[in-house]
Amino acid sequence: MAQRVGQKVKLSSIDELLGVPSMEGTVDLDVMTIYPFENHPFRVVDDEKMDELVESIKESGVLTPVLVRPDDEGNYEMISGHRRLHAAKRAGLRKIPAIIKEMTNDDATIAMVNANMQREEILPSEKAFALKMKMDAMKHQGKTTSSTEWTKSRAGDEAGEAHGLHRSQVHKYVRLTYLLPKLLDMIDEGRLAVAIGVEISYFNHTYQQWLWEYIHENGMIKQEQLMDLRQYRDDDSLTQEQMIDILIQKRATPQIKKKVTFNERKLNKYFPAYYSQPEIERIMISLLEEWKRTHESEGSE
Repeated sequence: MAQRVGQKVKLSSIDELLGVPSMEGTVDLDVMTIYPFENHPFRVVDDEKMDELVESIKESGVLTPVLVRPDDEGNYEMISGHRRLHAAKRAGLRKIPAIIKEMTNDDATIAMVNANMQREEILPSEKAFALKMKMDAMKHQGKTTSSTEWTKSRAGDEAGEAHGLHRSQVHKYVRLTYLLPKLLDMIDEGRLAVAIGVEISYFNHTYQQWLWEYIHENGMIKQEQLMDLRQYRDDDSLTQEQMIDILIQKRATPQIKKKVTFNERKLNKYFPAYYSQPEIERIMISLLEEWKRTHESEGSE
């Protein structure tokens, strides 16, 4: 017996939904009954790839069903498939194959992020807001128990695990959500490095506005220029003129070449006499790399 349009389909796990679903258990939904996921962080744009998708749908139809969840008014919220839905409408389709799944708000958010993070090209801003939404949803699900305290580290580990991201990377991307939109646009356009954006994100919006004006007029800013501003992260006493003076002074200051030497007496305190110079250098570099990873992780949390 053919399924009725709108009949709810029960699947055994979220994993099934995030793979390539089979056509079995799908229904054809009116495209006008499907609306975007609330605060969907991934952009749907009419670019060359969208044009190609529209042409493909005109020729072969929608091959992979979208994933939706029903609401109380007989309509459906899109979980995975925003680009396919947009392309289907442009191609003139009135119906689209869909899998309907009952989900809580948190489960829907996690499924939406997991599905869309598989896309090949994701803007830093999209990744930032998606990871923040996922972390918030996981925390709201009740991950904290009486015996296990929810921490930033654990939240970052779990949110990034499915996407091959370390918790320090997750927290750096989430920091970008604290930026003014026009600064975030600069990062998406490749005019501002992610690391610089993370540093700026710790300043209040007034300071961020001044930094944007400086970058807009001067074309670039270096990490070293922001170091002397760190002391003003929680301080609103800085004037724009003072900020500009600090930035210009740091930019004009020549970089001093650093040279560190160790005499044999100092090295013998830590290394046996039979260690060769290459072996000592290898160990020291390894220890410095570990220090750097720890330092970066602490600075991003």
